[in-house]
Amino acid sequence: MTLKACHCCGRVHRIGDAPSDAIGHACTRCGTTISVAHRSQRSSQRTAAAATAALLLFPAAIFLPILEIEKLGHRYRSSIVGGIVELYAQGSWFVATIIFAFSIVLPILKLVTLLELCLLRWLEHHHRAWAYRMIEFSGRWSMLDVMLLAFLVMLVKLSGIVEFHVGPAVIAFAGCVAMSMIASMLFDPHSIWGD
Repeated sequence: MTLKACHCCGRVHRIGDAPSDAIGHACTRCGTTISVAHRSQRSSQRTAAAATAALLLFPAAIFLPILEIEKLGHRYRSSIVGGIVELYAQGSWFVATIIFAFSIVLPILKLVTLLELCLLRWLEHHHRAWAYRMIEFSGRWSMLDVMLLAFLVMLVKLSGIVEFHVGPAVIAFAGCVAMSMIASMLFDPHSIWGD
């Protein structure tokens, strides 16, 4: 018999060595599935795969043109990084810095930290716990998925006024957002303490 705490509510449960317990044990308080060791290892591998995929898609998502706008015969192509650079050039330092921090820096830090927690394991246990808390906190402030939603809303609202053509970055951006969300959902906090 081993003791495992629910990562949602903290209730401690006894989990036996029976084959039925290998499938997973539901918390009696909140109903969350409590992972066992081999499931935690599988979860770490899947999290690492999704985080790596998101990191590979990230450069294409921010550097390739995401949008081409045509208005009155003028064409304008822009990428996320290009938009940030233009904001800096126009003197909008605050807005450009906010977009840079929350759309580029935080998502990269989140993905690299997830890779560290489930694959690299260079940090000691108490540093891993701190890193996990940082991911949980900063995940609320990451704007990749918010930017994708804003982008889609903009396309719908302005489609009658301006002609839009999506650039090649849209597919990479959507894939990056999806892989980042999948990596976060698959991560098992119990794997922080395993070695």
